[in-house]
Amino acid sequence: MTWDLLNIIGTIAFAISGALVAMEEDYDILGVFILGLVTAFGGGIIRNVLIGLPVDTIWEQGLLLKSALVAMGIVFFMPESLIQFSKRSLHFFDAIGLSAFAIQGAIAASSMGHPMSAIIVAAILTGIGGGIIRDILGGRKPVVLREEIYAVWALLGGLIVGLNIVNGTIEYMILFICLVVFRMLSLKFNWKLPHRAL
Repeated sequence: MTWDLLNIIGTIAFAISGALVAMEEDYDILGVFILGLVTAFGGGIIRNVLIGLPVDTIWEQGLLLKSALVAMGIVFFMPESLIQFSKRSLHFFDAIGLSAFAIQGAIAASSMGHPMSAIIVAAILTGIGGGIIRDILGGRKPVVLREEIYAVWALLGGLIVGLNIVNGTIEYMILFICLVVFRMLSLKFNWKLPHRAL
């Protein structure tokens, strides 16, 4: 149940964020759907390659594909005022996708008996993979490569799952909400990692 719920939440959130970026960059409807889909499923594909899950399982996720397509269709055909509101919510959708997929990636690696290092890597790459692909295809500098705190929250989620601190749907949902809140707080208060410009 936890796996499926996080999958749906992350897929819809990242599909919407990809669609919004495509619309900001003035892509046509095909570009909107392509960017939304690669944002929603890119991180999971990267994770599967790294932890040994079949990549073609994406084609067995009919419900997720349909959910992503419906979400992107709604966003594309929304009135202008609602689209502008959604654009302001882009970081929120991104935070939801990041948190849901980070936890989901960590659960996948943990359930396969991988060590802590693999669980953390799976959490990070599942959480940020789709967003990196989205930003690159959208002609933007990937959020994760900036000094702002982004991938750290995925790392933290993977660490907590790997240490078995949380168990059960309710605890996973609490972790999910906490990661979303901290991601949004890091944006609001402009928390940054140390960086050095040359």
